[in-house]
Amino acid sequence: MSAQALHSAVLLKDETREPRLAQLDRLAATVPAEAGADTLPPLRLHPQLYEISTLPWLLRLGKQLGRSIGISDVPHTEWERLRALGFDLVYLMGVWKRSPEGRRLSRSQISLFKRYDECLPGWTLNDVPGSPFSIQAYEPDPSIGTWDDFDALHRRLHELGMRLILDVIPNHTGPDHHWITEHPEYYIRGTLAQYRVNPGDFFIAENSSGGAEVIAYGRDPNFAPWTDTAQLNYFNPGLRAAMVEQIRRINEICDGARCDMAMLILNDHFHQTWESVLGSTPTPREEFWEEATRLFPNFIWIAEAYSDSEWALQQLGFNFTYDKRLYDRLRDGFVRDVYLHLKADLEFQRRSVRFLENHDEARAASVFGKSRLPAVAVLASTVPGMHFFNDGQFEGFQKQLVVQLSHAQEESADPEIQRIYEKVLTITDSPEFHNGVWKLLEVKDTGERTNSDLIAYRWSDSSGQKLVVVNLGASNSTGRIYFDDNVLSGAGLRFDDLLNDRSYERPTADLKRWGLFIKLAGFGAHIFDVKSIA
Repeated sequence: MSAQALHSAVLLKDETREPRLAQLDRLAATVPAEAGADTLPPLRLHPQLYEISTLPWLLRLGKQLGRSIGISDVPHTEWERLRALGFDLVYLMGVWKRSPEGRRLSRSQISLFKRYDECLPGWTLNDVPGSPFSIQAYEPDPSIGTWDDFDALHRRLHELGMRLILDVIPNHTGPDHHWITEHPEYYIRGTLAQYRVNPGDFFIAENSSGGAEVIAYGRDPNFAPWTDTAQLNYFNPGLRAAMVEQIRRINEICDGARCDMAMLILNDHFHQTWESVLGSTPTPREEFWEEATRLFPNFIWIAEAYSDSEWALQQLGFNFTYDKRLYDRLRDGFVRDVYLHLKADLEFQRRSVRFLENHDEARAASVFGKSRLPAVAVLASTVPGMHFFNDGQFEGFQKQLVVQLSHAQEESADPEIQRIYEKVLTITDSPEFHNGVWKLLEVKDTGERTNSDLIAYRWSDSSGQKLVVVNLGASNSTGRIYFDDNVLSGAGLRFDDLLNDRSYERPTADLKRWGLFIKLAGFGAHIFDVKSIA
């Protein structure tokens, strides 16, 4: 991208326009094209992502290999395995240099100890490296690898047809980040009077001249402050420029970023959270994300997003945004709400991240149990959007890994859950699910009034069509599904149930008159491959 193009893309409307344009001139010369764009095929419209908590994963692999390893030592077969499972994206969570001060706080906060006890009984202080979201610098953690190691991994994944996703943590840094001393103006700063009134919201730091600074802890206004972090000030133009530079460096070794708590730095959200400290500081005319996504258009932008901010973040350039609402509705068992959720605008859904677990949520096996898991796993893996899976999910692990810990208690894989995911992943690697056209279907009542627990939809493209039916209720359910005339060609349709290894044939005349009769046990599912009978 040329400097001229950057100038036309970024509308700078405040008094810092000229200095910022000069910075963008320098940046324009260093913005690379998408790494590997000439060899990688386009990302599938509905891709698969696999999250790995990097440090615990390396410790586990190292134990299997009998030695300590970094990211460059991971056997190639591990990456090949993920590709064979159909993954497009590998998200390595927690690769940046952790804050020593954040580590000290993680080791001394009694409020965290109960979670440590649940995750790792008998843990010691050496098992607590600190939160990967309290970082000292955007540099690879020395225990994980180097810039060169990640550059090599980036190329290796491209050779396998996969892309690499890393963290961007925009809202805060660790409390000992070098910006604290060098650029305290990059942070939300309070006064001694504010500190006296709310000492739990601030900490005292030293600047480069030895003076004292009152710095706010990072926070989401709905929760207590994160006391192992320092809150960045997105109303400061210098901070925005510095964060763009950090993203530029990250962009050189990966294909995209999972942006932690992305909604917290939206202008309105930020102003509401920090109004009492910002005072008369003017609100920027442009959103930070609008500028960042415009500067790096080939980057894959994934937003961790809540508080109904998803649509707004998509409009600002995010390719994908978390869909926590679908997760909540599946967890709570509100089938009607799930159905209505799936009636949302299709483009919004295509850019939604569907998940049953991630590093912030409890393990899917513990939330849904074996009885519900087949149904919710099929649905979350086959609706439009990005399909997000977490390391340990396929094994049916029960213990959520606390991010401040280096590992969790060892668990044995559950063969039954492994078989469920193995089958679902194999089936859903078909092209219809990733580049096809999706349509939500209505399930009609058969007279038994049990159809309300059934959700059905169809995927189709030039290679064929798939029909998915899921029973999200605990009891047997029946219903009838009717098809458009363009589907009912030939003498009839053959339905091969890929999940249950059974086949059915129905004449066209019967399908037009009666529809396809469905009877599913509680929390059961069908994934049909549908073919015309000549």
